Amino acid sequence: MHEPQTGRTTHKFAVVLNKKLEPGTALNACAHMTATLVARADSQTRKHMSFMDYLDANGNVHPVSALSLVVLSAKNSNQVRTVRLEAIKAGLPYADFTQSMTKDTFVEQMDRTRALREENLDYWGITIFGLKEVVDPITRKFSLWRI
Repeated sequence: MHEPQTGRTTHKFAVVLNKKLEPGTALNACAHMTATLVARADSQTRKHMSFMDYLDANGNVHPVSALSLVVLSAKNSNQVRTVRLEAIKAGLPYADFTQSMTKDTFVEQMDRTRALREENLDYWGITIFGLKEVVDPITRKFSLWRI
């Protein structure tokens, strides 16, 4: 775990979810995307993710990132697709989640996804990470996710 040097942060996580999702489905997509983003991060990126241990008065460890992680709402799949394209253009690490990645086994999900052209994917969400000055312009048009 890495402790930030100061209380100021330069990086952030942002999750953008398609607002048509039911809350349980949205939470599932969010968890998959965020876990994948962290798992795929190189050591330098992971250092910027500022994982650290919070300690309670009993000395119990509560690991967390010291950074902001906002969950935002997109009107539809195309808005999520646009975030994906902007993240790629900016060179940001990302993980997305589509409708084809649900139900059945992961093998069947991979087959379903492989059979669809990108423009036919129904995007349910995306998680991105990077410098605030790069992430904010991509996500500022979205509102906080509401149930």
